[in-house]
Amino acid sequence: MTDEAGNAPSDRMRGRIGGSRLKVWLLLAASRRLVVAGLLAALFLAFVALGTLDPVGLRTAMARGDPIETLFQALLTAIITGVTLVVTINQLVLSQELGAVGDQRERMEGAMAFRRAVEDVIDEPVAPAEPAAFLGALVEATGERAGTLTDAAEAGLDPEHRDRVQSYAESLTEHAATVADRLEGARFGRFEVVFAALDYNYSWKIYEARRLREAVDDSGVVEAFEDVIEALQLFGPAREHVKTLYFQWELIDLSRAVIYAAAPALVVATGMVLYVDAGAVPGATLGVDNLVWLSSAAATVALAPFAVLVAYILRIATVTKRTLAIGPFVLRETDRSPDVDLD
Repeated sequence: MTDEAGNAPSDRMRGRIGGSRLKVWLLLAASRRLVVAGLLAALFLAFVALGTLDPVGLRTAMARGDPIETLFQALLTAIITGVTLVVTINQLVLSQELGAVGDQRERMEGAMAFRRAVEDVIDEPVAPAEPAAFLGALVEATGERAGTLTDAAEAGLDPEHRDRVQSYAESLTEHAATVADRLEGARFGRFEVVFAALDYNYSWKIYEARRLREAVDDSGVVEAFEDVIEALQLFGPAREHVKTLYFQWELIDLSRAVIYAAAPALVVATGMVLYVDAGAVPGATLGVDNLVWLSSAAATVALAPFAVLVAYILRIATVTKRTLAIGPFVLRETDRSPDVDLD
């Protein structure tokens, strides 16, 4: 039995994703409103800096041509096109909830069959209705079954194999307890539920359990491994279902946020085209031409819908990339172990 100690990936997603903590926070944990505000602030400062460093100057450029009108006409077209695209995405999301009564009945039967399977594993007559509690119950069940595995290994294995199996079981128990604590009290609609579920490295735990199971011949330990694997296998589709529901929720929020941001963006862009010229705002503030301040602020407001889109898509794309495969597949370099057999 190949020793993989020290080669398994981190149980925490931050340890598996790589990069700085700031990157992980920005892509996943940070409030999307905060990310939007940060993006807009960076755009505004960049526009002001460019306007200040411009050797010609915006006011002089407007005397020679009409860069503001050209810019905001293009932004008007982009805003309308972007809102149309987002509304189309929203319709696509909602279309998945529509269907004939037969299709809806099949969905219901599949959902209820899965809940009954989970209820058998968590040993409860009725599984929790809240997504966080549902996932938490499954995670706790894997920890409890890992405890049974520890007892079985103590009774039926030689010291070498017993130490490896117990080390695996202890790691799974601790990891399950940590994730269950994070899921407790978490509210669906916030990213905290999906974030906690992403931390549970169930796919590697399945892989390790299957390898260890094949290396032992004690029937009690094999049966205990089967119980652990059964619970872990149910967590996979449960997490994917909750993730799908969250994506639908998030895309609906994205659609509303883009529409809310588009209304002032359209007003500001239209106003800049119709009413602003080189003499609209004379003077300077803090050594910067007031026309630069006004144009920079207007351009920032006009770009707000796109900042909202970027903030939401960054998180959705990151989560999607982290959960491309269901089950014990190794897709990331940080998850690879030199002891993985490739034949």
